[in-house]
Amino acid sequence: MSHKYYDEQFCEIQDCLVATLNSEPAQADRRENRQLLAGLYVRYITIANKLGTCVDQMVQPQKRLLLRKLLEATLGRILELKTDLVEADLSEWTHCGDILEDLRITPNDSELEIPACFRREREQEINCRKGVIDDVLNKLGFTDEVDERLPMSEQQAILVIQTHERARQGRLRAQFMKEIRSMKDKNKPVVTEESEGDEQQLGVNLAAAVKIQKIWRGYMARRATRRQKLQEMLLIGMIPPPKKRNEEIEKDLENQERRRQLQIQRQEEYSQDIKKIRSHLEKTQRGPVLEQLSDQVRNWFHEFKAQTGTIPEYTGSERSASRQMPSRQGTDSETSKSTPGSSKESKMTKTRASKSGKEPKAAEDVEDEEDWRCKAIVSTFAPELNVRKEEYEEWWRNKDESSNPRQHHYKHIIEHEQMTEMENELRKVVDEMMKAELMLLQDAFDKDRGHKSKKKSSKKSRKAMKKGKKKKEKDLTPDRTTQSLFEELVANGIIKRYPEVWMQDFRGERSFHPPAAHNRGKEPPFDLGDIRQVLTEYCVVPLLSARLHRNTPHIKSVLLAGPKGSGKDMLLHAICNEIGAVLFDLTPANIVGKYPGKSGLIMLIHLVVKVSRLLQPSVIYMDNAERPFVKKVPKTDRTDPKRLKKDLPKMVKNFGTEDRVILIGATNCPWESDQKLLQQVYQKFLIIPRPKYSSRYASSRILEAFGRDTPNDRIKYAIWTHLLNRHMPVSWKFDTSVVSKISDGYTVGSIVSTVKEVITVKRMLQLRIHPLSPLELVNALCKRTPVYKEEDEALELWWSKVPMVRRRLRAVEMLIEEEEEMMAKQANAKKK
Repeated sequence: MSHKYYDEQFCEIQDCLVATLNSEPAQADRRENRQLLAGLYVRYITIANKLGTCVDQMVQPQKRLLLRKLLEATLGRILELKTDLVEADLSEWTHCGDILEDLRITPNDSELEIPACFRREREQEINCRKGVIDDVLNKLGFTDEVDERLPMSEQQAILVIQTHERARQGRLRAQFMKEIRSMKDKNKPVVTEESEGDEQQLGVNLAAAVKIQKIWRGYMARRATRRQKLQEMLLIGMIPPPKKRNEEIEKDLENQERRRQLQIQRQEEYSQDIKKIRSHLEKTQRGPVLEQLSDQVRNWFHEFKAQTGTIPEYTGSERSASRQMPSRQGTDSETSKSTPGSSKESKMTKTRASKSGKEPKAAEDVEDEEDWRCKAIVSTFAPELNVRKEEYEEWWRNKDESSNPRQHHYKHIIEHEQMTEMENELRKVVDEMMKAELMLLQDAFDKDRGHKSKKKSSKKSRKAMKKGKKKKEKDLTPDRTTQSLFEELVANGIIKRYPEVWMQDFRGERSFHPPAAHNRGKEPPFDLGDIRQVLTEYCVVPLLSARLHRNTPHIKSVLLAGPKGSGKDMLLHAICNEIGAVLFDLTPANIVGKYPGKSGLIMLIHLVVKVSRLLQPSVIYMDNAERPFVKKVPKTDRTDPKRLKKDLPKMVKNFGTEDRVILIGATNCPWESDQKLLQQVYQKFLIIPRPKYSSRYASSRILEAFGRDTPNDRIKYAIWTHLLNRHMPVSWKFDTSVVSKISDGYTVGSIVSTVKEVITVKRMLQLRIHPLSPLELVNALCKRTPVYKEEDEALELWWSKVPMVRRRLRAVEMLIEEEEEMMAKQANAKKK
């Protein structure tokens, strides 16, 4: 793609963003305006996906910076809308089938793609941490040493290839000559006295030649017929076309990588020019600007004194110069203006209630709480989107870039930005100077009038200081560096290196159901793709940047529940890879014998919390998350699972909005634990279902539609087809639907292990002669243990006790009771 293409994409994104911002409500009710919020949610997701692509490929550094800010604000708005929809539906799964039909997009188009720019910015830091982990493991001897061989020269490589090729040809020739000799010995005629010698030998050779010709011509005729038949079936569409190497896609991937390298070069040039222009402005403009701002404030002092006869109280924000600061419209959100001040009104209502001596009823409290939950979040990101929209209109909408084909930065924009930044910095300096001058002027004015200066009481400031103070946690390792603590945790196996898997590697289709009301019917079913989407919104996007984590709804902990082999570990590793996190493993079996005793446990928690905050973003993982909260530990269990029972709730509670740390637990039998204690630790509960038929199967038509030859593998939901195509080229005659139907009841892990068992290297070499049969996969799958009905029922019973599901069931019960009361009243009215 060219620079012009991404500029056009930038323009289209802006038009779509303007239309979406115009449909933003001033103040919305989550349940009454659910349709509007869901429409905004889906639209912002499509905008974020396009923005992520543009940020990844845009070369011009100033436009790319604006796109990056737009992307971050859009992601923040998506998380706000997700929270609103969760409260509106009382469900963690957001179903928008009706919205997708209206917008005419597929479920895959409405899935939020994780932008790679955030991780790419920290690539060097992530690689450095991986290098430290590898070095520590190598020192301890936990990794196999690999002999590093020096690379061969071109001449040495050619000699090696020639030697092996000559040896191969020699072996083949020797085998060929051996077979010829044996054939001659077999076909050698027996010479008798009565035979005529040469004539008889000639007749035998002629018969052999005729037989060979007959066999060869038959083989060629059958081959031509088979080829003609395949061409006819291909022509009428009975079979898919053969795989071909797509050169256009390969060129496009090379072009994308080239643009990324060019981005780095342009960014370096941009940073260097910022430093040069800023230093030039500091030398030439700092003095005049400082003098001009000081004169403006002094003139305002004299005007105020001449009009009122008194000296003004100067706070730095009421002066005329501050009003003349360049400001952009749209920085204040409409929703914040329309919403009443909750703090003052709540205080007034509390004082009135206390004076009257009447306490509010519990039912009223519940209604107030429900009203509060029904109100949509006042967005902190919508005003910023408006600001960026106006910035685009001001600088880029009508800009002629024909004179900049190489996509260099514009110096006049840098000069404007740096001048504005320098003015803002100098205004703070002028504020301090003017406050000091005003105090001296006030003292002189009081002396002339004969008043004594009064000292202001500092009680308020002391109270404010007391309120602002928080209890600091005692640092048990004040003299140690972060590097030494990191290496200690790696050596003890607390910090672990994880395999490189990504969120898109977790296959599964998204559901396409319309939403169900929060107080009516059952919750719509969900699929594996919904798990991928929810974890992206809860665990990945908030941890991409500090600003997103600080200004979006804070999620401290998530519990993943599902049967063995459902993909919990894979999802954990995908989350860590997407955000470039450090993984801390606090599984009970992993900390056995490490940091023993009560003091050791305190040190372990301290090290994990301290290092996780220093090396943000961080993920703290606990497998078998139910074990610390089981009612009775078996005598055979030597892992002491209840060791972290009291410390886990405290640790999660102390996570602040500035700490990009999340606790992720995984369990396959959550019903064995004490639910109250489990809910004190984990904030969100998610269940991983077994794959449905649509997620297990994709036909050859679907493969062709989504491009089965694409290197990035755009097929997101076909588990069987993806696995088989990854290991081997599956024949068009192979019936994937059979194994997809029979594998109902098995987890994804069982399917993966089945394919690995059957498709060995030896079996792949035999595929051309002996094609793969579905029976081979079915026989191997039958050896695996499926998910039985009892386990499903136990999981569903536990799921009904999750806080969000309980709230939904309570709302359904309340609606049923109201309807019964109304029917009873109507029946009584008819009797009368």
